[in-house]
Amino acid sequence: MRKKERYTKVVNWFQTNMPIAETELNYKTPYELMVSVILSAQCTDKRVNLITPSFFVALPDLVSLANASQDEVFEIIRSCSYPNNKAKHLRAAANTVISDFNGEIPETVDELQKIPGVGRKTANVIASVAFNKQAFAVDTHVHRVANRIGLASQTKTPLATENQLTANIEPELWPIAHHWLILHGRYVCKARKPLCTECDLKPYCRYYEKNESKK
Repeated sequence: MRKKERYTKVVNWFQTNMPIAETELNYKTPYELMVSVILSAQCTDKRVNLITPSFFVALPDLVSLANASQDEVFEIIRSCSYPNNKAKHLRAAANTVISDFNGEIPETVDELQKIPGVGRKTANVIASVAFNKQAFAVDTHVHRVANRIGLASQTKTPLATENQLTANIEPELWPIAHHWLILHGRYVCKARKPLCTECDLKPYCRYYEKNESKK
């Protein structure tokens, strides 16, 4: 199957079967989303959603976070992965947004990446989810699924995967396409034991085709 045809069939399937796909992080404001996405690095959304309610009660805005001590932030987020580093990043992020962006979370990917703790993936998530920008976030799930299905050609880095996906998917679909792939990777195309026999995408999947040919 040619790549263009594979893209068409995969996108059509998702549009039909997953017309609504959204982040599983609980948030109300761009500030809350920024905190949640920073916390979600190498940590599950489920765990983050357990942490953030008390976080946002104690530190409801950028000013309160910027004024909090390292120990205060650490105590709230200690059950997530790498709490020390994330506490440092969160406090530095709040201070940077206040000093460099007049206290407003920036909307562009380039500006977001100037914030401590906000890499390209995180910036893409915030831009697309909070501000509905045409940005395509590639995390480990998206990178894995795109390469397994054959939407990406065995790319080695998330950026290479992002470049191939954005070259072949209409820009207006980038925000939802991110969620299509991440949710598919989280619940069907799992890292260790993909549920290939239950997957409706198997007629278009290079990984399934390759494994079937070995049987």
